[in-house]
Amino acid sequence: MRRHGGVVCTAALCASLLLAACGPTQHTGSAAPSPTQVAQLPVPRGKGSKVPDDFNGDGHRDLVLGDLVKAQAHADDAGIGIVYGSARGLVPGARQLIAPGKQGAATDGQLPAVFDPETTCDLDQDGFTDLLVSTDPPYDGQGRPPVPLQILFGSPTGLTGKAVHLTVPPAARDGNDWPDQPVCGDFDGDGAEDLVLHATGGQLSYLRGPFTRKGAPRAAGAPVASPGEVPTGPAADVNRDGYDDLVVRTTEGTGTSAVVLGGPQGPTRTGAALPSGIDVALGAFGKGKALDAAVGAMGGTSLRYDLPAATKGSLDSAGSMLDAADFDGDGLGELVSSGSRLRLFHGRTTGLSTKDVVTVEPDAVGTSRVVGVGDYDGDGRADLAVRTYRGETKDTVTVYPGAKKGLVAAEPAVTFSTSAFLTS
Repeated sequence: MRRHGGVVCTAALCASLLLAACGPTQHTGSAAPSPTQVAQLPVPRGKGSKVPDDFNGDGHRDLVLGDLVKAQAHADDAGIGIVYGSARGLVPGARQLIAPGKQGAATDGQLPAVFDPETTCDLDQDGFTDLLVSTDPPYDGQGRPPVPLQILFGSPTGLTGKAVHLTVPPAARDGNDWPDQPVCGDFDGDGAEDLVLHATGGQLSYLRGPFTRKGAPRAAGAPVASPGEVPTGPAADVNRDGYDDLVVRTTEGTGTSAVVLGGPQGPTRTGAALPSGIDVALGAFGKGKALDAAVGAMGGTSLRYDLPAATKGSLDSAGSMLDAADFDGDGLGELVSSGSRLRLFHGRTTGLSTKDVVTVEPDAVGTSRVVGVGDYDGDGRADLAVRTYRGETKDTVTVYPGAKKGLVAAEPAVTFSTSAFLTS
């Protein structure tokens, strides 16, 4: 999910992350109580803000959960869960279930069966973050497929109302590929959020914002040339020139990638080339004029980081799935490396440090993955949200607050199960 407007950003692909204890520094929460159903609370009413992922505009960041447990094994997908934030952090009771049967827009008279969260940003500039989701519109395989993306607009009470189809003008498409892989960013520097989508044959569809409440962009020209097939977010102003940039991968999964630089005409210039890897994260890992890029190496045995304008190095890490955020509030980004272990590398003035690596081990038993990094309690330090999956009907979400010392707190501030959404 997109995390825009901060000093550090990530460009992470979806994968399950196995976590186990290891490393010189370890944060292990105490035995958490078994998560139970949390009483439903009203969504706090907001007036609009510029905080990322703030769907109700109350000034506090919210969490998107795209994979919820089910009432019983093999049941249909439950939908998307939103947990709303507060001055105390995430409040599991203040939650909302987004389901395609209730909020989806019909295509050719057919409601979608699937809602998958793709990216978030304030597309219509009203102060409330909006959510882009991918759906499964009917398609017979002939000719140009329909646009699979829909927009749920934020409001003072969160993501309310029906979704609308994203409009991709015919002139902005090329060939018969699905227009997908959306990335939000202000790529032309006009203050409005734009969208970049995949187009056929190494091209990008570039839609200029702001967008109307009917899902139409302000403008869109012909597709622009791209060094790869897969635009990857979140966007970030890598070279600090006032225009957002993004990473474009050559293929899904492993492969090389490149930074595509924004400018007055949008994301039209290819910048630094990045080596082959499974994942990429952008962050201010050291003092410098530009952001840095970390690349998760193939095989999950090491991690390379590349300062696009200068040097390359390597880190000893068993993880290849990456996130970046400023957990201690010092203005430098830390790198989260996940795989067989979940480890946090300190950002220092000289770059990422290997001397005081922090290992995080959730107490819950099962397969875990990072579901969010962001400042959910508004204290200026990013927090770490981890979901441990114990089967189709059981899971645990734990949120570790950021800390000046140790990067994250030893004890989680919030523990809950996504099964709570079954009663929403």
